[in-house]
Amino acid sequence: MAGRGTQATALLVKKAIAHRVHTYQHDPNHASYGTEAAELLGQDTARVFKTLVAELDGRLVVGVVPVSSQLDLKALASALGGKKARMAAVADAERATGYVAGGISPVGQKKALPLALDSSAQDFDTVLCSGGRRGLEIELAPADLIALTGAVVAPIAT
Repeated sequence: MAGRGTQATALLVKKAIAHRVHTYQHDPNHASYGTEAAELLGQDTARVFKTLVAELDGRLVVGVVPVSSQLDLKALASALGGKKARMAAVADAERATGYVAGGISPVGQKKALPLALDSSAQDFDTVLCSGGRRGLEIELAPADLIALTGAVVAPIAT
């Protein structure tokens, strides 16, 4: 299982983007996927980012924020040029991205959704985010994540 790639890791390899893959044994009973990843990988929760899918004016969008924070839906709407955002239904998020909840990566989504990355990512040389399944994180430079996803960078975390 640890050696199995995902759309995210395949895209990083294809585009020759420097990255590291981190794996851990996911506990289905853990309360928070992101916090679990940070704890088991010995990382600061401000440096490990979670990928959240929201509905903005009837379309799906993505907010990527530190696991130590919450997504500010008003700030997300503003960053992506919309009026009103709310969290998307899990089934809609999974269908649009091609990933399962708790393993949704900002990279290699089935349908490239508009994406906003919290500006705090730029405080780090590298950040970690889901690699496309539970128990798999990818570490890469924020600039590479921005370039690869076409992310808007804005303060979207509270």
